[in-house]
Parts: sequence; C-alpha cells; structure tokens
Amino acid sequence: MVDTQAKLDELVKILAIAAEPAGEGGIAKREKKGIPSVRQRIQMLLDPGTFLETSALARQPDQPDALYGDGLVTGRGLIGGRPVVVIAHDQTVYGGSVGITSARKFMRALQFAFDNACPVVTINDSGGARIQDAVGSIASFGDISRVLEKLSGYVPQVSIILGKCAAGSVYGPINTDVLIGTKDSYMFVTGPEVIKAVNGEDISAEDLGGAEVQAKRGTLHHVAATEQEAYDWARQYLSYFPTSCLEQPPIVNPGLEPEITVTDRELDKIIPDSDRTGYDMHEILLRIFDDGEFHEVRAEFAPNLITGFARVDGFPVGVIANQPLVLGGSIDAACSDKSTYFIRLCDAFNIPLVFVVDTPGVLPGLDQEANGVIIRGGRVPRAIIEATVPIINLVVRKSYGGAYGMMAARQVGADISFAWPTARIAVIGAESAVDLIGKRQLAAVPAEQRAAARDFMVNHYNETIATPWIAAERGYIDAVIEPARTRLEIRHALRLLRDKPPVKPEFNPRKHSVYPM
Repeated sequence: MVDTQAKLDELVKILAIAAEPAGEGGIAKREKKGIPSVRQRIQMLLDPGTFLETSALARQPDQPDALYGDGLVTGRGLIGGRPVVVIAHDQTVYGGSVGITSARKFMRALQFAFDNACPVVTINDSGGARIQDAVGSIASFGDISRVLEKLSGYVPQVSIILGKCAAGSVYGPINTDVLIGTKDSYMFVTGPEVIKAVNGEDISAEDLGGAEVQAKRGTLHHVAATEQEAYDWARQYLSYFPTSCLEQPPIVNPGLEPEITVTDRELDKIIPDSDRTGYDMHEILLRIFDDGEFHEVRAEFAPNLITGFARVDGFPVGVIANQPLVLGGSIDAACSDKSTYFIRLCDAFNIPLVFVVDTPGVLPGLDQEANGVIIRGGRVPRAIIEATVPIINLVVRKSYGGAYGMMAARQVGADISFAWPTARIAVIGAESAVDLIGKRQLAAVPAEQRAAARDFMVNHYNETIATPWIAAERGYIDAVIEPARTRLEIRHALRLLRDKPPVKPEFNPRKHSVYPM
C-alpha cells in the first residue's frame, strides 16, 4: 500500500512536470525566442500573487506521453483588485495549438467568467487548430465561439496577441472587445507558406499580417513596444470598465479641480481664427477631462477620428472626437466603422459618451463611395439612437452636413448639446455654399472684383448663417459656453444625467432591427 507521504511526493513531482510540460526543450525554445514562460506572462498581467491556476493537470486521454496542460494555461486572478479570468496559450506545448482537451479547458474558463460575471483576458500565441486532432479541433473552435458570443456585451473581453497567431486563433480574438498586439506579433488566416503553396503569391509575414499592418486595418486596437507594455495597456483599459454590464464603471478620484484652472483658460485660444488652419484635437481632449488623462483606442486606424477613454469627476467616459489634422476631420467609411464599434462598446458597459465635434462633413470622392461610405456611415446614427447611456455633444468648430448627425447631434441622440462661440453649424461650409448658391451673383460681378465679392459672401455666410447663435435660438443646441468652462459644464451635465433611467421602448413586435451591412 502506498503511504500518504509517497502520494504527496508524487503530487509534488507531477506539479513540477506540469509547470514545465515540455521540459528542458521547452525552456531552450523560449530562451532562443527571448520570451517569458506562459505563467510568467500571466504574472506580468495580474496583481502580484493573485493567480489561481485551474486544470493544470489536464491532458489528452489514453496517451501516456501526453503533455500536461495541453498547450493552454487557465485560471483566475485580480487586476486592480478586481477579478478576471485568464486564458493563455503555451507556445512550448504543441506550439500552443488548440486540441480537444485544451478547448474544453478554454470553454470551462469562459463559462466560469459567465457564471461569475467577470472579465476575460486571453494571451494568444498559437498556430490555431491542432492538426492531429482532426475534426475534433475545428469543431472545438465552434464550441468556443458559442461561449464567446454569450460573453459579448456581458463582461469585458481583452485579447493580447503575441507571436504568430493564425486561423482559429485569430477568429476567437476578433470576437472579443479589444485586441492588443506587440510590435513583433502577427495575425493572419493562413500564413505566407500556405498562400504561396495555394496560389503562388509570395508575401512576407509583415506585409500579410504584421502588427503595424493590422493596426492600420483596424484589427489591432493598440500596438505595444513590449509584452509588459501590452499587459499594462490592458490593465489601464480595464480600469475604465465595470466587471460586467450588471455594474456601473469604477470611480477614481472624484471632485478634483472643481474650479477653472490655468489649463482650462488655454482653451479660450486653442481654436485658430482661420477655418482652414488645423490643430491637434488631443490638445483639447487633454484639457477637458480629469487629470489630463486620455486612453486612446485604435489610434492607427482611421486617425481622422479619435476614440478613447477619459474620466469626468472620477467617472469613466468614452470619447469620440474629430481630428482636424487628418483629412480636416472629415468622416469617411473607415472612421464610421470605428465610431459604430466604439459607441456600442461603451453602451454595452454603461459608459457615457462625449462627442467633441470639428468636422467639415462626410469625405467626398469615388474611393469613399466605392468603400461603402453610405452603408458604413449609415450605421453610426443607428448606433447613437440605440444607445441608452448619457450622451454629451460639444461642437468646438465645424459641424456640417451628414456629419452633424454622425457626431451625435441632439436630434439624433445627445441628451445635452453644447457649442463654443467658434462653432459653425450648417448644411455645408461657407465656401462650398457660396460656390453653389452664389454662382449667379458672382458671375454678375466684374472679374477684377469677383474675388473680393466672394470673400464678402463667405464672411457674411459665416457670420449670419453658420453660427451657434441660430442653433441656440431655435433650440437645436442647449447652450453656447465659454471654452474655459467646458470641463465644468461637462461635469455638471453628466451629474444631471447620472440617474438617467433606461428608456422603455414602445411596443414593437419585431425580433430585432436590421443594420445596413
């Protein structure tokens, strides 16, 4: 009979093997790549000493030489003192591929997150489905996808992309809320070798799915220089979110700087006198939220629109702002997708939205029409209308044409709409308006006087038609405010809206609406 001590000794031995299933070979592989172990990665992400691993001894049945863990580490821990579920691929075990056993671990971890309403962070370094498990492996990705869908909009989901992720190991992350990649990570459905074998096309991994390329495509929401920076970015991102949609977002340092500051006063001079002169919208954003803090999301994709998180009176807010330095802040097809996604993300987790507007309208051109600007742009006001969180709209300069609604005008969905005295709100800008409706008048003016006459008409349009005063007089905006008071006015507005009741929809027998796609 085996005594108790022998059993304990056996446990210690097995746990030691499970901690490094691939043994010395796995350690050597990591050292060659210069990467941490999978458990070190998890420790870099979580609060120190909080990781509790689950299913460490899981392995393929009926295979005496099967490796423990089956290429996946799962467990629970804390980020910022709040619970999360962590799922991480182990590159040294079966290349981090997903087989039947590891898929079951994956699904159990996701189900725990669902049952306990806590966020999920996945650390992805995997080639995809395990070829040796045949149909069982690809079927498992279908099972995982069903559980991921249950979690979508219920708990925050973050995916961190490391190494080369392919096939099923990219379809899972793309169905989470946000993807963070390191600068030397890759994402593709099929790798360069497969593409060359199938159609003879020779392409590098960088051009096919490198981090820089995927960020510009909008697939990655942030590219980090190092693994630690990726984990830090994920931690900061989650600090703006509740643990689930059943809760309100966390409050951090409320009541700071209750009065107008020197930084606030700088806003009075930030808008250039000329409509044609650009400026960096970040300079406004850093002055109208708590502590000059702004956590940007998807910075490399459609940079003519800025999206990210800040705090107002300690409460998280989602921010959507035009960027005059890129395409003049015009709305195009790509930034329409960026806006729709972000609106729905914030609304799912009870995060109010602040729109900061300076846009000349929807970008014209054949390329945009071919890229589906009508379809993609049409989804933006739909997302705003469907949102139930408090929405603030602030027009700092231009708000023209269809972009007026896409930036949450009050008639579309803003609860409170502000404008600066520098705002211009109209169907189109002055110069375009004069060219269209003043053509005959200008033609009647002598040629040598035409330029001066045109300038006069442009100025007259700006001073009498495209002004915030008309919008305020007719009730289309709630107030024209001093730029220096913006931070305080947004704070007051969100305090008023803090207990905004959920809208009770009128009876409608439909199953759901149909989005333009």
